[in-house]
Amino acid sequence: MRFKKTVASMFIIICFFKCTYAGQESFEWEKVLPETEGMSSQKLDAARDVLYEKGTKTFLVIRNDRIVYEWYAPDFGPEKKHYTASMAKALVGGVSLMLALNDGRLSADDLACKYIPEWKGHPQKSKITIRHLATHSSGIEDAEQGGIGHFELPGWKGQFWKQQPDPFTVSRDQAPVIFEPGMEYAYSNPGMAMLSYVVTASLKGTKHTDVRMLLRERIMRPIGVKDDDWSIGYGKTFEVNGLNLVANWGGGGYTARATARVGRLMLRRGNWQGRQLVDSKWVEEVTKYAGTPLPLSERSSGNPTPESGLGWWTNFDGVWPKVPRDAFAGAGAGNQVLLVVPSLDLIIVRNGSDMYDRSKGEGFWTGIEKHVFNPVMEAVTGPPYPASPVIKGIEWAPVETIVRRASGSDNWPITWADDDNQYTAYGDGWGFEPKTEKKLSLGIVRITGSPPDFKGINIRTETGERLGQGAKGAKASGMLCVDGVLYMLVRNTGNSQLAWSVDHSETWTWCDWKFTTSFGAPTFLNYGKNYTGAHDDFVYIFSHDSDSAYEPADRFVMARVPKDRIKQRSAYEFLQSLNGSNEPTWTKEIRDRGAIFINPQNCYRSGMSYNAGLKRYLWCQILPSSKDERGPRFQGGFGIYDAPEPWGPWTTVYYTQAWDVGPGETSSFPTKWISADGKTCRLLFSGDDCFSVRKVKFTLTE
Repeated sequence: MRFKKTVASMFIIICFFKCTYAGQESFEWEKVLPETEGMSSQKLDAARDVLYEKGTKTFLVIRNDRIVYEWYAPDFGPEKKHYTASMAKALVGGVSLMLALNDGRLSADDLACKYIPEWKGHPQKSKITIRHLATHSSGIEDAEQGGIGHFELPGWKGQFWKQQPDPFTVSRDQAPVIFEPGMEYAYSNPGMAMLSYVVTASLKGTKHTDVRMLLRERIMRPIGVKDDDWSIGYGKTFEVNGLNLVANWGGGGYTARATARVGRLMLRRGNWQGRQLVDSKWVEEVTKYAGTPLPLSERSSGNPTPESGLGWWTNFDGVWPKVPRDAFAGAGAGNQVLLVVPSLDLIIVRNGSDMYDRSKGEGFWTGIEKHVFNPVMEAVTGPPYPASPVIKGIEWAPVETIVRRASGSDNWPITWADDDNQYTAYGDGWGFEPKTEKKLSLGIVRITGSPPDFKGINIRTETGERLGQGAKGAKASGMLCVDGVLYMLVRNTGNSQLAWSVDHSETWTWCDWKFTTSFGAPTFLNYGKNYTGAHDDFVYIFSHDSDSAYEPADRFVMARVPKDRIKQRSAYEFLQSLNGSNEPTWTKEIRDRGAIFINPQNCYRSGMSYNAGLKRYLWCQILPSSKDERGPRFQGGFGIYDAPEPWGPWTTVYYTQAWDVGPGETSSFPTKWISADGKTCRLLFSGDDCFSVRKVKFTLTE
């Protein structure tokens, strides 16, 4: 009886794992209209038309795990493989290296001669690390020469492509080192070949005798790619010194969806349908900037050449300005490309022929950026986060009911103080009537009463006021009152600075320290009167992740400080990450800060308040882009987002790219003007360069 129970239990377990594995393999994307996932059909159609003229065979766009666009040339189709060329350096070289790192078979900074004994006595090759090989900084000369075809090249370079006797022996023994390893950047196919050599050597003693088998068993089959949908290594395996070597620099063939599945695995940080195929830290390791020399010579010619990860290319420094900086790519001759953008949950695959014009001095990446990256980025529309589960809708009071005061002045961060007044600050203006005789870069105002009958009183303070226009003048970006003390965050001071007042703005004291990294336009989270209603003993600060208040960023960052130590720089901590339970991890090191909110190139100035009636944090964010040259003061859009905690998770209350009036460059919900039930508020915004107030009513989800 015990034996039967054991057999039955084993049968159930086996069936469970079979079903689980089958579920992973059977995953398929749903096809939807682009608008469903916040993209424009019209713009993607226009991109496709240009791509068709440029010799494109496949064009696949996936967002939020749905196919929003899939197109193939008339002589192509979803079941047909397209050659990868050097995109194999990522799909084969980068992924196989990632697995070896994951398994502890090697380290990126190991000397390659640990796995290549023939290099141990060589004065230069003995210094080459695995990182050098994976980033084209090994110094090993490339097997290229001007415009000569591969099979017409003389000497060892021709032998490499003709595979005589094999490309690995040629790369190991004949390819010279032309500079000190790690000191420069020079694209190298033989260097990448030696990366495959090293990874294969590290597999000794495992059941995977070559890179092809490693990828098939550990990656491709688990992610549901059929064996017929991909091939690598020119269909060959070379035996050298007992190693079964497979090319990783080219020679691959993948269907567009097979390529996209690899991209999906990387986007999801090694997780496939709940199964962690690779530790997320190694996905991050190979797709981030590897720290090796930059391709400055190629950039100096005006071509957008990215930095290298380990086998992948990365946009960490924004070499593709319209693409978020967390993006990474694989690419090869003929402008084959896979782009993965985690912050947009976006995957793009394009195959075909070269799209750049050599006669115009354009480089390899020019055509990809111009005809693939930029058009797809421009097709992204709509809010960056899903709809709020609490606030169903928003009703704006008619435009004619907007109250506008203090014309010619903007900014207006605001706080509710212990004396029941509100305190705010303006920039580049004269404040409320009667106006100041001089235009101030920074002026302080006391607000009494409630709309529509509120009043503003300019507070003249020598220690608080500042002169200077635009970026040359200090301006307030955050105001807060805690225990009767007013605190003011001031931007344009390189990067931002804190000041405080113990007498309700009559006099101000300025800290002797500044935020010099990021926090270019910081603002405080405001609770109720004199900070009542705060959920803990911390003060929270938010800013777009930029040194300048005038340059948008891909993300917002966050800091906190005990409310009784706001003046002490050493007391500040920065949000580093959130775990699966949405619990924050904090760090003292500002360089280790992480994102609290992501909206590529649309993170700009903002204001945050706690709505006690709804128990939701409301974050108003201005969109920096505007068709009006004068900026969003007179035309443009913004978003309102909400969350149950100061760090999220964020959802969308309202989003528009073109409000019915100019939203200004800052906005917030003053907590004094939020009703007890939280359903009625006033939006304070700097539209038309005024202290502008508009009534808002929220409709709640039942």
